[in-house]
Amino acid sequence: MATNTYHNHHSLLHHHHHSTTHHDIPPPSTATLFLKPTNTTATSSLSSHHHHHHSLVISSTKLFSILPTTSFSSPSSSSSSSKSNTFDLLQQHLSSQNFREADEETRRLLIVLAGEAAQTRGYVFFSEVQFIPEADLKAIDDLWRQHSNNRFGYSVQKRIFFDKVSEDFTNFFIKVGWMKKLDTEVDQFNYRAFPNEFIWELNDDTPEGHLPLTNALRGTQLLKCILNHPAFNNTEQEEEKELLQTGMAAVEANKTASTGGFKGLMDGSKPLKKRVLESDYSF
Repeated sequence: MATNTYHNHHSLLHHHHHSTTHHDIPPPSTATLFLKPTNTTATSSLSSHHHHHHSLVISSTKLFSILPTTSFSSPSSSSSSSKSNTFDLLQQHLSSQNFREADEETRRLLIVLAGEAAQTRGYVFFSEVQFIPEADLKAIDDLWRQHSNNRFGYSVQKRIFFDKVSEDFTNFFIKVGWMKKLDTEVDQFNYRAFPNEFIWELNDDTPEGHLPLTNALRGTQLLKCILNHPAFNNTEQEEEKELLQTGMAAVEANKTASTGGFKGLMDGSKPLKKRVLESDYSF
């Protein structure tokens, strides 16, 4: 696992940091709140698991924030039918592979589900994530996973954050492609500019977990609270169950097709079971 050494990790994202009191954070002065560029420059050292040292230089830092896209017609106390209609709109965007529209709709949904204060403010405080119903957040995540072949979604980001980058936000931003590698002799990374530098299509080169985007303007606590939401507590177990069921189906198919009958089952089942149950979370 990669180990990162920084002069001060908080200096890298010092303008990300949250205030735990709501009134200490003034609302943005404009309606557009996404990816505000700053002139802060930070230099850090990145050490890979091969013990080769690289210089990580991040300049002209651009940050993520929430972009209120439309006025909210559905209050937090909206009926189940109106919520269903809203989820239908997200499903429509995702099924049509309109990932930018789906990202904006997801952001709008989180604001609505977080409560009236978030709707009035136009963005979500990290302390309000706990009020988002588990079933609703899971439904949003399920739609993202379903229409991206399990490449996008909060649960996918959670697996990357906890299992692949050891809860290091800088490496997480690099891993999911929210930061881009610059064409320099040393390893330098810069935050992508919204919206043109983000990837709004799904192909082989799209980083896993790239979408949906999450606010980091007021710190990384919002993202961490989302990834730690109870809605995703059982996601990994469900993935393992699906893989196991797939593996069992493959074993049965192998048994049926094999001319050796029981020998075919013996030859195919053991390595297949090992391959299914041992997930590869390495870089």
